[in-house]
Amino acid sequence: MKIQINTGHNINGSENMIRYTEAVVESTLGHLAEHITRVEIHLSDENSEKGGSNDKRCMMEARLERHQPVAVTHEAETIDQAINRAAEKLKSSLDHTLGRLSDHEGRKHHHLNTADFVADAQ
Repeated sequence: MKIQINTGHNINGSENMIRYTEAVVESTLGHLAEHITRVEIHLSDENSEKGGSNDKRCMMEARLERHQPVAVTHEAETIDQAINRAAEKLKSSLDHTLGRLSDHEGRKHHHLNTADFVADAQ
């Protein structure tokens, strides 16, 4: 799973920020790493120097093998809060998406197995 981090011109993309963001993504999405080819992260400060609440924005997009990308966004008071909450949202969305695909595959295989059983019994 490749992690790509992009920062707006008002966000300090320091080495610590990059390591922190990578650690959050890896710990939150690590169990899904075999399905994810890349996670793109976009960090921005919507109000810049003006300040204001919930103006730090984190958009995360996960690229899945053979599936459409899944993207989420979260805005918070701090960039750390935005990163953590966006990662949790992405985890939930991916768990739901991959679980649904797994259920669909399971039903398809179950249907085939039942058909084989009926054909063998006749």
